[in-house]
Amino acid sequence: MGLLTNLRDSITRVTDRLFAEDEPKRIGIYGPPNAGKTTLANRIARDWTGDAVGPESHIPHETRRARRKENVEIERNGKSVTIDIVDTPGVTTKVDYKEFLDHDMEKDDAVKRSREATEGVAEAMHWLREDVDGVIYVLDSTTDPFTQVNTMLIGIIESQDLPVLIFANKVDLDDSDVKRISDAFPQHETVPLSALEGDNMDEVYEKIAEYFG
Repeated sequence: MGLLTNLRDSITRVTDRLFAEDEPKRIGIYGPPNAGKTTLANRIARDWTGDAVGPESHIPHETRRARRKENVEIERNGKSVTIDIVDTPGVTTKVDYKEFLDHDMEKDDAVKRSREATEGVAEAMHWLREDVDGVIYVLDSTTDPFTQVNTMLIGIIESQDLPVLIFANKVDLDDSDVKRISDAFPQHETVPLSALEGDNMDEVYEKIAEYFG
């Protein structure tokens, strides 16, 4: 029974995509906390619509609910794609309120933020399994990409047969190591960038139009 259900769900997803060719592609921006997902979402949205998606912060889990910017039309080298950007909360295996205390946050506020962040992780996973047509996976190129969360999420994305681009963010920092990310996930293309500084955004837009168009 489970096999039949899974087969039916897979067929439904494929037919839904076939009949939705003219609709904007829902592209989820995923990755661990503080990788620069919202900074990237805002960069893309501002470049092509003039508007931002949401607030940015150095404090982890600033984004605790998925935010969506619709009808973002990107054109590069004769290719174009219209996407809905879905900026998702950072995914992690554990959210501890104590990490927020290091940012001069009161305990009650820290507990509230950790609870909201945990709910946000569940929401992000729901979007990934049900509601996105492709994924931009953002990693901080100054940190080790070999983590349980990254391996798990890339595995889920692959099992859903979703197109994915891996963006190695924060290349403006001295300890950035893009090769470490490309070596971690050689089956996917890795694009270096700085969402904060706007470095290499031309290639970013070329790849988005190519992969999701």
